[in-house]
Amino acid sequence: MSKLPRQIWILALGRLLSEIGSGFTIFYAPIFFVQQVGLSATSVGLALGSASISGVAGRLISGTYADRWGRKPVLLLSTIVLALACFIFTTTDNFPTLVAGCLVQGFGLGLYWPANEAIVADLTEGEGRRFAYAITRLADNIGMGLGIIAGGLLISSTGAYRTLFIIDGISFCCFFVILLFGIQETLQAQKTAVRFFSGYHRALHDRRLLIYVVVNIILTVYIAQTQTTLPLYFSGFVPQASARGFNPQVISALFTGHLLVTIAAQLPMLKLLEKLSHTRSLTISGGFWVLGFICITLTGTSANYQLLWASLGLGLFALAIVAYTPTASALIADFAPASLRGVYTSINSLCWAVGYAVGPPLGGWALDRSTQFAHNFWLGLAATVPIVWLILGWLERSIGMRAVDDAL
Repeated sequence: MSKLPRQIWILALGRLLSEIGSGFTIFYAPIFFVQQVGLSATSVGLALGSASISGVAGRLISGTYADRWGRKPVLLLSTIVLALACFIFTTTDNFPTLVAGCLVQGFGLGLYWPANEAIVADLTEGEGRRFAYAITRLADNIGMGLGIIAGGLLISSTGAYRTLFIIDGISFCCFFVILLFGIQETLQAQKTAVRFFSGYHRALHDRRLLIYVVVNIILTVYIAQTQTTLPLYFSGFVPQASARGFNPQVISALFTGHLLVTIAAQLPMLKLLEKLSHTRSLTISGGFWVLGFICITLTGTSANYQLLWASLGLGLFALAIVAYTPTASALIADFAPASLRGVYTSINSLCWAVGYAVGPPLGGWALDRSTQFAHNFWLGLAATVPIVWLILGWLERSIGMRAVDDAL
């Protein structure tokens, strides 16, 4: 750990603080807007998915200008936009305002991720790169866990959901200060891009990248379900003795456990996978997703042990995520020429935008159908994992052949 550049640790600290604020809201916002504001699950899903529309614009801008102007200016702008989105949410009491807040938030996240990931790629190489991505993701997860715990306590004692959005906005202001004074520009002058879309034009001729994009989108749809659809499923579709659905305190405890497993497993998983290729590591992640989806189905359909099945499902999702996130970022960074790291990380982030555009509306639509349809939804997701495995197998062979050609 001591061999990582100092700026990686500073960046990780800033991400931890901002994720504390995000943890206050990300799991409770869907519940608040459905149960307190009175919007339907489908409309909330559509609003959350709309963030990906503006997120596409943010990612395209971030990818180009992170390679042209530098990573730091783009990151600073992203924190300002994200803070503004949080303060819009504090006044939201209808669907149009919710969509407006989501659009601003999506644009801010779009600006944030490509520049952030490019900094890590600039400062690291080889296996150290996957380790650096794991450390920054670990900081994200610790912050998220602390935020979920604090948010659950605040809601259970006061019911003040809107206060969560204010605290989230303040956390992004703190992140701005850390970036301003603690991070130096990592872009080298010779890496500057030319016309706006020229970098994307070059990147989209990389066949390996295009194949990987499909896998990345599917896996991101899975992650979107855990953060948006699953809290609603737990709150309204799990049979209980006196009610239908877990109460907010139980949901808070479940997702706190999920984050604790994510935190505890991040570095051991990295150690376990370090001898494996990136594609094989992602294949293992897919296996965890299949098992997790089966457990979630059992949570809603079993007459007993619902908490056990929910805990197992979330634990398996945690393992799937920690196997996926640093590996995916490292694989994209390995694909990218040094002059196009911002563009390549932007395309990686665009996959998340697509996944989150599809995931929340898809999940909300499934929950607004029959109860049996909602239960079967998770099995349907499990049935798509073999598609991921087939694509990864093809990509593994393609990368191997490319390495042989380069050696010759």
